[in-house]
Amino acid sequence: MKRLQLPLSLSDRLSLHTGEQVLLSGVLYTARDAAHKRMKELLDQGKPLPFDLKGQTIYYVGPTQTPPGMIFGSAGPTTSTRMDVYTPQLLDLGLAAMIGKGRRSPQVKEAMLRNQAVYFAAVGGAGALLGLRVKEAQTIAFEDLQSEAIRRLVVEEFPVFVCFDCQGVDLYDEDFQ
Repeated sequence: MKRLQLPLSLSDRLSLHTGEQVLLSGVLYTARDAAHKRMKELLDQGKPLPFDLKGQTIYYVGPTQTPPGMIFGSAGPTTSTRMDVYTPQLLDLGLAAMIGKGRRSPQVKEAMLRNQAVYFAAVGGAGALLGLRVKEAQTIAFEDLQSEAIRRLVVEEFPVFVCFDCQGVDLYDEDFQ
């Protein structure tokens, strides 16, 4: 199992292979459908995004309420295809990695190859465990979206596996072995 520090360097991304298990530590950002729509609106208006995308990782998650005494609630991944309409533009602006679950569109895969980005999957159904890997959480944008607000998370040994690598190998392809 590989241990990597976020944000991911280009050499880290190039070293990853589809199917590989990885533990991520460092800063990542949360964003789901509504936050992606707002980011697109900001870009269309020529306004800056709430955080610099260059080299960053976005986790497609809408956490549950944080229980008393905890840092973060249950944090299971959401289906990535809902963000596919927005993702190529974000990748072209420097987004390095995404964490979610499920397949990606041909347009997203093309943009990942073009930008040497990777797609990780987190295990659905393991949200409580994933939430425990969050060591710091801060809402940085779109607070009115509540669970879909953008948050800056500091994670420690956050377990994921590589679903699409910089060589274009897709875990969901029938030919994957």
